Amino acid sequence: MNNNNEDIIQNDETAAKPPKDVLSELNNIDSLSQYVKSTVGKREGRAIPPLDKWHPKDVADMDLVIKANGEWWHEGGQMTRESLVSLFATILWKEDNNGIIEYFLKTPVQKIRIQVEDAPLLINDVGIVNEGNNRWLEFTTTTGDMVRLDDEHTITLKAYNPTGNDTIDQQTAMDMQVRPYMPVRNGLDALIGRNTFYHLTEIGELTEQNGETILTLQSGGKSYELSMPAS
Repeated sequence: MNNNNEDIIQNDETAAKPPKDVLSELNNIDSLSQYVKSTVGKREGRAIPPLDKWHPKDVADMDLVIKANGEWWHEGGQMTRESLVSLFATILWKEDNNGIIEYFLKTPVQKIRIQVEDAPLLINDVGIVNEGNNRWLEFTTTTGDMVRLDDEHTITLKAYNPTGNDTIDQQTAMDMQVRPYMPVRNGLDALIGRNTFYHLTEIGELTEQNGETILTLQSGGKSYELSMPAS
């Protein structure tokens, strides 16, 4: 099984190259969907392709926005086909270009630049998984990723600036929300949805320390603390 997977990875950049006329149309959502399904989608289940091994030189742009609430919008309309969103989520890629964060849908032959208002992934469920003597908190995104709370995947509270500007006025500062995020894969963060976070407060333990509310979560035999913002 492992040898077969390695063969697929090694042949990605050669066998997956489309004709030039198709390459020029990969920024069309239907063409991209068919290409991903016929090449990247060959793997069993929802395995994430080896995006770090792909180094396409061609870059294009697509009018696709991942909204701050996790919705995907293409050319002004919401993408309601969950299967298509989940497919494209497997090829999400993040790059830091001279301090500017950019997001792409990455294939072996082309990177397609998209826009992300906040986090590219959204966590909408959390559950408890018992393995032996360990109890894990396992999170699931709307697009099928699963990640457990551990030392490499901790929860961070950060202020969300809806304007995206470094310089903000007083009113914008007052409107900014503190949101919980969690790293998932390939440098991609996920926003923990409001209902899921409320569930976390029920699963964990809330205490008061030095005038702050602390949420303590247990996962994998370790404790993780979050200092809750004042409401």
